[in-house]
Amino acid sequence: MLFKDKLAAFAVIFIWGINFFFMKVGVSEMSPMMLGFFRFLLVLFPAIFLIKIPKVAWKWLFLYGLIGNFSQFAFVFSAISTNMPTSLVALVIQSQAFFTVLIASLLLKEQVKWNQWLAIAVAAIGLSIIALGQQHSAIPLLGLILVICAAMAWACGNIIVKKIGQVSPIGLVIWGNILTPIWFLLLAFQQQGWQGIQADLNTISWHGVVAAAFLGYFATIVGYSLWVYLLAKYPVAKISPLSLWVPVVSLIFAFIFLNEHLNHWQWIGSLIVMFGLLVHLFGDKVLQSQRSKTRVKASG
Repeated sequence: MLFKDKLAAFAVIFIWGINFFFMKVGVSEMSPMMLGFFRFLLVLFPAIFLIKIPKVAWKWLFLYGLIGNFSQFAFVFSAISTNMPTSLVALVIQSQAFFTVLIASLLLKEQVKWNQWLAIAVAAIGLSIIALGQQHSAIPLLGLILVICAAMAWACGNIIVKKIGQVSPIGLVIWGNILTPIWFLLLAFQQQGWQGIQADLNTISWHGVVAAAFLGYFATIVGYSLWVYLLAKYPVAKISPLSLWVPVVSLIFAFIFLNEHLNHWQWIGSLIVMFGLLVHLFGDKVLQSQRSKTRVKASG
């Protein structure tokens, strides 16, 4: 990976790591669907007047926005509104890396290595332990299920990006979400009615405005533009595990600023999931290194 691409990956990791804090602030100010509405409204304006429409069929643009963004964040914001710790949300949603590899192997016929299969199995054990931990805490199991659904939506979005191929990243992020605010507003209306929407509008403080602005401009336009750029340039199995470091940043931020604490089941499950991500990212490299050392010793 080129140095500039490593910098792009680091920027995505940091922005997405702290972005869960702003999600928490946002859902404390308004309903999850209204937060999604404002997030993607800010994504569109004023950028829609400055960015050209990418040379992509409209069906792919709509699918990217509907599945990779609307579905993912409708699930994520709903999960956080159930009082699911942001640190756990940041960790569990990284299971998108495993879902992405599985879907890519089925639909794109990409080869899945032994360490990726092992990582999927390890992560499944970790998620099961986290689920057990949810039963021993005040946090509903529904929150965990919603995050897993969000991870699946993110994985499907990754496959759509890969199917689209080389394209203007920021163009895809902007124009791919042209209908996303409408989907969120319709769902907010279905859940709250116009009175609930008006109540949200009347009670939003500057905290909510800042949260929506960060989520729209930094987490979405900057973060996803860089993510799309990396996905289009490198194999999905190489890029998707980079999000491994996002929950590390989120855990630190949540502990310092949100005073979040996990029970021992959740810590054990989180560490196992993290180990699975490490196996996913480094397992094959470690094995190849060991084989090289063995050959050198044998030839010596």
